[in-house]
Amino acid sequence: MVFRRDYTLTSLDYLFRYTALTTPYLEMYYSIARWITLQLVSVGIIIILIVVILGEIVTGSAPTHVETLLPDFSVEAVQIPVKNNDYAVHGWLARGKNGGGAILLVHSIRSNRLEMLSRARFLNDLGYHVLMIDLQAHGETPGNRITFGARESADVTAAVTFLRNTFPQERIAAIGATLGAAAIVLADPAPQLDAIILESLHPTFAEAVANRLRLHLGKYGENLQFLLLPYFSFLLGLPVDDLNPIDKIKNITAPILFINGTLDKHTTRSEVKKLYDAAHFPKKLWIVQGAGHYNMHTYAGENYEKHVADFLSDYLRK
Repeated sequence: MVFRRDYTLTSLDYLFRYTALTTPYLEMYYSIARWITLQLVSVGIIIILIVVILGEIVTGSAPTHVETLLPDFSVEAVQIPVKNNDYAVHGWLARGKNGGGAILLVHSIRSNRLEMLSRARFLNDLGYHVLMIDLQAHGETPGNRITFGARESADVTAAVTFLRNTFPQERIAAIGATLGAAAIVLADPAPQLDAIILESLHPTFAEAVANRLRLHLGKYGENLQFLLLPYFSFLLGLPVDDLNPIDKIKNITAPILFINGTLDKHTTRSEVKKLYDAAHFPKKLWIVQGAGHYNMHTYAGENYEKHVADFLSDYLRK
C-alpha cells in the first residue's frame, strides 16, 4: 500500500496509521522470535543437564567392599597413611622372595585392587613382593570424587614410600592401567621407582574426554568438551591442564614400558606414540595386536606375562 501525503495530518497521525497496518506482522515476528528463543533456551538447559550428569557420573566415587579372604593366595591387608590427607589407602601385600624386587599395582578408573589380582599372582609366582591398592574414591579407600590422577597421585607416592620402608633393599617397579597409569605419572615429585609399566595411558585429559564423548555420543559428541572441561575444572578445583601426563612424563627418569592396543579408541596408537616420544630413554613400546581398551593381562595372557616379566627382570634383577 502506498501512502499519499495528506498535509492535513500530523506526523503523529501517520505513525498511528503505519503502526496499525504493521502490527499483525510485528506480532508474527515476535511470536517466531519468542519460539526460537524458547527452543534455544530449552536446548541449552538440556545440554547443561547432560554436562552436569556426565560430570557427576564420571567423577562420582566407586566404593566397593573387597573381600580379603583368598584361600589360594596369601595376602596381608594393609592401610597406608597418605601425607597431608586424612585417609589411608587400603590394599593387599603379597610377600615374595627377598632380593627379587617389589611391584606396586594400580588399577583403572572405577575399579579396585581386584582388577590387578591376576597380575599379582603371576608376579608373585616369579618371586616379587606385590602391593595392590585401591585408589582414593575406589574400593575401600575413602574419597568423595575421582580426580583423574590429581589426588590419586598422592596414593601412589604413599604406596611407593610404604614399599621403600618395608623392603629397603629391593628395587621397586609400578604397573598402572589407565587411571592408575595417570596417577603414577602425575605424582609430583616423581616417585622413586626403578621401572614403570603404563597401560592404555592418554597423553592429555582433553584427548581422553574427546575420545570418550565421540565413542558414546557420536562424532558430534566431542563438541561438549567446551562445557565439560570447564565443569570438570570446577568440580575438581584445578585446571584440567594439570591432568596431562605428557607434561609430567619428562620428570620420570625410570625405564618405562608403554602398552597399548591396536584397536583402542579411548587412547589411540598415535596418542600413546606421543607419550613414548616425550619420555626419556630407556623406554619401550609394545602395541598389542587386536586389543582395545581392555585389561591387557586378561587379553594377551602369556604374551603379556612374557613382555612384562622380561622388562621387570631387566631393571629389577640385573
